[in-house]
Amino acid sequence: MAEYENLYVDRVGTDDRVARITLNRPEKLNALSQELLYEFNDALHDLEADHTAHVIIVRGEGRAFSAGYDLTPARGGADAVVRQHRRLDDKGRRLLMGIRTGMQQISDIHLYFWNMAKITIAQISGYAVAGGCELAMMADLVVAAEDAQLGHPGLRGLGTSRTGVIWPLVIGMRKAKELYYTGENVTGKEAEEIGMINYSWPKEELEENTIAFADRIANMSADHLAILKVNMNRFYENMGIYSSVRTSTDLDAAAQFTDSSYQWQDHMREGGLKDALQWRDGPYRGTDTYKKDKKDKKNDG
Repeated sequence: MAEYENLYVDRVGTDDRVARITLNRPEKLNALSQELLYEFNDALHDLEADHTAHVIIVRGEGRAFSAGYDLTPARGGADAVVRQHRRLDDKGRRLLMGIRTGMQQISDIHLYFWNMAKITIAQISGYAVAGGCELAMMADLVVAAEDAQLGHPGLRGLGTSRTGVIWPLVIGMRKAKELYYTGENVTGKEAEEIGMINYSWPKEELEENTIAFADRIANMSADHLAILKVNMNRFYENMGIYSSVRTSTDLDAAAQFTDSSYQWQDHMREGGLKDALQWRDGPYRGTDTYKKDKKDKKNDG
């Protein structure tokens, strides 16, 4: 197995038949840099070719699964997490199709993760937000700590989700739209209740239960599991997941040119990331009183 700088791979389960990829940038809450994403892609290809790996667990080192795309590099921003492409014209103006091309390169990694011939499980503790949530949702199965945070705050003016975090396929329309229009998070426990993930457990039980879950699936051979996965995925592909992800990616590129996105870019340029996050998230704090009223009424009843 190759050595990587931004992740590591080990084996767990009966006879080491469960492979585990750990995103390893804990000092950045496993933010998805260009280097991490392409190492992740390489690791997936290596494991897909390995018949002894029946199931793959993906988790994050430290306090988060992943806090999203790395917004800090010099080429920064979600549209810059790509190999070389032309984003600016000779006058320094942003190019829609250059941004779109870069984003589609990342969508290719998401779609490969979705369709690779291995059963995959995302193990979430801490935060799986923005691009981190996009990545986790493309796994076959998802488990989380009860207090984990899942969501896509990047929907608040930065763009859209290039995968739609596949919520329209896994949760009901009303809740999917609410989460999309507010960019809010849900806990692991709430995510299980709405069908976004398979299981949530107390944080201290997450690792042991995830391995047990993966090991149970791994009773069958890797090639037989791959056939079952392809058979299942075909139903969702016929429902349009590929065309939907491609369209979502195009719209994410286009969303970089909205009024809200320009305001985000201004705050990033003039005040830095901390100022931009305050501008993005500040107006949402304390405004979910409709939820609190509902909880109060339930308690009164």
